[in-house]
Amino acid sequence: MTTMENRISRRLILQSAGVVALVGFGNASFLAPAFAAANDKYPEEAFKQKSDTDAIKSLYGKTAEASDKIKLDAPEIAENGAVVPVSVTAALADVTSISFLVSENPVALIASYKIPAGTVPSIANRIKMAKTSNVLVVVEAGGKLYSATKEVKVTVGGCGG
Repeated sequence: MTTMENRISRRLILQSAGVVALVGFGNASFLAPAFAAANDKYPEEAFKQKSDTDAIKSLYGKTAEASDKIKLDAPEIAENGAVVPVSVTAALADVTSISFLVSENPVALIASYKIPAGTVPSIANRIKMAKTSNVLVVVEAGGKLYSATKEVKVTVGGCGG
């Protein structure tokens, strides 16, 4: 038995629930870090650099020092340079960014991530490598730069080669 009164009340209930949900999300402070990270300026100049030192300088404006508190996982030998799995975990306080670079690629900077406060500094990715090269990860923590490096031997290139 569907009457006009039942439809109106059902519609009113659904509209009210939608308004309550929107108001609730509007006050959600957990979304603020994600929106802030998504609105950061794209580091266009850093992604144009051919060498890893130039890319780091363009991205951060300073140099990195090696650290044993960064765990970089990458294969010793990559059979296909088009899909090389890499991951990094940092045991440093106040990590604000993590970047991946490959020295022998046509463009050295592969990826750069902003890490919101309170987030576990751990990133996993699949990268392309043109040929055997060092994979370098740079972690910005507490206003300083730290790095870890690992050589990956590539049998079949993945950057168009």
